[in-house]
Amino acid sequence: MTSPRILVIEDDTRSAQSLERLLKSQGYTVTLCHRGDEGFERASGEDFDVVITDFRLPGVGGLDVIRQLHAKKPRLPMVLVTAFGTTETAIEATKHGAFEYILKPFDVAELLEVVKRAAASARLMNERVELGEEKSAGEAIVGNSRAMQAVYKEIGQVAATPATVLIRGETGTGKELVARALYQHSDRGSKPFIAVNCAAIPETLLESELFGHERGAFTGADQRRIGRFEQAHGGTLFLDEIGDLSAFTQAKLLRMLQDKLIQRVGGKENIPVDARIIAATHCDLERAIAAKQFREDLYYRLSAVVIKLPPLRDRAEDIPALASYFLHRFRDELKLTDSSLPPDAVAWLQQQRWPGNVRELANVLRQGLLASRGFPISRETLAGIAAKSSDTSALTRDAGVSLEALMDELLAQARSGADLDVHAKVFAAMERELFTRAIKLAHGNQAQAARWLKMSRQTVREKLQHFGLKAASEEGELLISP
Repeated sequence: MTSPRILVIEDDTRSAQSLERLLKSQGYTVTLCHRGDEGFERASGEDFDVVITDFRLPGVGGLDVIRQLHAKKPRLPMVLVTAFGTTETAIEATKHGAFEYILKPFDVAELLEVVKRAAASARLMNERVELGEEKSAGEAIVGNSRAMQAVYKEIGQVAATPATVLIRGETGTGKELVARALYQHSDRGSKPFIAVNCAAIPETLLESELFGHERGAFTGADQRRIGRFEQAHGGTLFLDEIGDLSAFTQAKLLRMLQDKLIQRVGGKENIPVDARIIAATHCDLERAIAAKQFREDLYYRLSAVVIKLPPLRDRAEDIPALASYFLHRFRDELKLTDSSLPPDAVAWLQQQRWPGNVRELANVLRQGLLASRGFPISRETLAGIAAKSSDTSALTRDAGVSLEALMDELLAQARSGADLDVHAKVFAAMERELFTRAIKLAHGNQAQAARWLKMSRQTVREKLQHFGLKAASEEGELLISP
């Protein structure tokens, strides 16, 4: 993967060089310009992933640079940095295509986070998603099974329509790739693609992230902020893990879908928004509707078209092609010699259940490539890698095994000569016990458990999946995966 290219337009030489050193230390390739007109010409004629521009510049001002560049390259993320910020400047900058707006003196961590998100957004928009291409050097949805052929057909049928699409499938099946393929093959493919993971943002901040907020709307809201819906105007907004939206945010989303209007948090102005919505979830929305946790009217608005992605266990015939694709891709990424997969190793891969689906398969193959260092990746190597992520869960899967008993057992095995990482196993067991108790106490409500544990819902979900835990049953009893 090539290093993201950043264009910095800053007339103060000292500030420009300081920013250049900072960005280069993070692995970015940096180009400097000291005039607005020069920066516009460079950005117009060359390929950059992100543009960072000062507000006051000789030649052409930063706001005009953003306005003109956005008209020419609407998918290019631009960040405006200025010491002369006003609410009106922020609104104008975002309205005319700025990805983000930062005031000087800026916090270094905040700036780096914004640049990281901008570069990721550029990659999502510009890196093509190939369909069924095992030999692709970039990102691809791989597989020619009957189930995947049906998915490709559905993408082709609905991509160019304005229909709202709901992508359903287990974690790790490739829902984001399908969303990007829909975007890239649509008539909005030259406009922005904004992705929001609803589970990764704390519930208290999600509404502001999506709809924006007015100055003074809440503590810390010292200036007006444009939300993701407004940023996606004219383009596509991808809402991942839609099942995690709160009831209030669901109501605001429903209004947007019905009326094409939004209101910022703390505001009364109705703002028209033209953005195609693509949503995704791994949740059982029908069960959530029955439990009054998800609005039925919103479900019908989101599911004008539904694309269901099959779990990997239901398309094992695609695993050889997936393995070939990932080994080829990771070889280039890691700059390693290509490693082959013997037939018995491929057969072993096809026999596994892969609860983490394609994402889990990719992780195992990546580690296998690192471990083999150019030699054939044996079945035993793959089995050992896969076992590392599940052996601790197996040790404590029986509810009758206490942590104290586990400690005694592991220490006894170590004393007798067994090669065990006792410390890691005990702490993994303790973590599993914590998440088990938290999700039980919350009656399966992952958002509630996340608040108690002071972490994002996405982290809670990943931990539950890692430890083989599922959400609560309708009776409130925690279900343990076999």
